[in-house]
Amino acid sequence: MRFAKMHGLGNDFVMVNGFSEQLPEDLNALARAVCDRHLGIGADGLIVLAPPQNQQAAARFLIYNDDGSQAESCGNGLRCAALFARREGLVTEDTFTFELINGVARPSILGADIVRVDMDQPRLAPAQIPAQFSGEQVISQPLRVGAATYDVTLVSMGNPHCVIFVNDPEHFPVREIGPLIETHPAFPQKTNVEFIKVLKSDQLQMRVWERGCGETLACGTGACAATVAAYLNGYTGRSTEVLLRHGSLQIDWAQDGHVYLTGPAALVAEGEYLL
Repeated sequence: MRFAKMHGLGNDFVMVNGFSEQLPEDLNALARAVCDRHLGIGADGLIVLAPPQNQQAAARFLIYNDDGSQAESCGNGLRCAALFARREGLVTEDTFTFELINGVARPSILGADIVRVDMDQPRLAPAQIPAQFSGEQVISQPLRVGAATYDVTLVSMGNPHCVIFVNDPEHFPVREIGPLIETHPAFPQKTNVEFIKVLKSDQLQMRVWERGCGETLACGTGACAATVAAYLNGYTGRSTEVLLRHGSLQIDWAQDGHVYLTGPAALVAEGEYLL
């Protein structure tokens, strides 16, 4: 199987052209194998660009976490996929559409390694997250986690996010609290968890616990969710720079209601994986 290894600010992926490669039927098992950092290639996820069902789309974007579970969307992965699609000759234009399992995303290649993605509109109703909360939106509502209670704001960017504002993300016990919230009974399909510090009215610092991956170095949909949550709580405007371990992402919640994600993507290696 031909593959490319790419990353978006350290959030890394094994990329496969599903138009040309003959892949096994069980992509969940394939993801677990190739993402293993000791026995496989090593990555946070496997991304396959496959022939779309919607002929208006350039490709169907399929992403699997390193535990084999399938995710609905991934902002860093979409930026990598846009450059990979261009490299593989699947697209020639700068702006095109990827088909997701529950919607679409529209990347625009702005330069050799910079991609802007229209991530569509955030979903805020608990049923759309999904989450077992009452009301039309969940903004700074208490969630009991073990012996502690955290104020959470919930956002779906096609995948679920639970945003918590903290004073010091660097020293917060993300690896202890993250999995407890990810698997909390309030989230029937589990959730990603963002731990956010507001630095300025247009700047956030983030650590993230990703559903199905654990702590990762970056999360594009998480940065989008954090910006939406920060605005809803009155902490920032509709545009923020989200600082991560290896750089930053620019997030804009535009007046058309769509969230736009801009950031880098990088090719690390290409090779063959023995199936």
